[in-house]
Amino acid sequence: GRQWSLGDTLRQGGSIVFPHAGIADCGHQIAAAAQACLDSGADRVLAVGVLHALTDELQDARVRVANGADVTQEKYWGIQGPGLPGHDNWKTEYSLRHFLFLLDEEVKRRGARAPQVILRYPYLAGGKPDILPGIGELQAIAKDAVVVSTADAFHHGIGYGEPPQSALYPDQGGLDLARKTIQDGLDILRDGDYWGYNGHCVVAKSDARDAGQVVRYLLGPLQGSILDMTYTDTTDMYNSPPPTWVAGALIEQRPVR
Repeated sequence: GRQWSLGDTLRQGGSIVFPHAGIADCGHQIAAAAQACLDSGADRVLAVGVLHALTDELQDARVRVANGADVTQEKYWGIQGPGLPGHDNWKTEYSLRHFLFLLDEEVKRRGARAPQVILRYPYLAGGKPDILPGIGELQAIAKDAVVVSTADAFHHGIGYGEPPQSALYPDQGGLDLARKTIQDGLDILRDGDYWGYNGHCVVAKSDARDAGQVVRYLLGPLQGSILDMTYTDTTDMYNSPPPTWVAGALIEQRPVR
């Protein structure tokens, strides 16, 4: 993680986005975010996680909202996390586990005092993060905390529904496509087009649609840039022919002044 020094980005009100794909492939990117949190000197860290649609009920709700359904009528509309009342799907969520593990390891290595880490998992932002139940709590937390989030912002290949004739291997144009696609999404977020970003995530097969919208709403306009790209092969996970993979991107988001 020491390839980058990103503590100042967090101190200045920006954010770091790290992947949650295979730690063997993108652990250095996740470590950079952990280092940044400690280097920032912050006493509190707000970590905005991805709540994956691991049940049919969650997935069906996500599809309905993407197709224009009234998000306020959805059962799972809101923010989950430790200490919050309501749904507890977050208890089986894995998107922040690598980050928490590496942050704890670095705290021990430094002999440092650990910051308070607050975990929050928004679901169904639906282009309207300003009315998401629980957003007020996050605004209050963000006033004196640094903010990081996670995203696997580009899934690609046969296992993700791409036709074989258009599926690209990472080193044969796939990572170039991933970089362009992810940057397009960052630019949409910078401009505050939340519904446009929601649609972008559907096309890019990005799991950041909720976390991305929430962080942008909390911190204001952010210029995102990709610092590093890698990938995790997921052919075995999906029992699918190659190419089937997910991009891992380390993203710095600086405030637009």
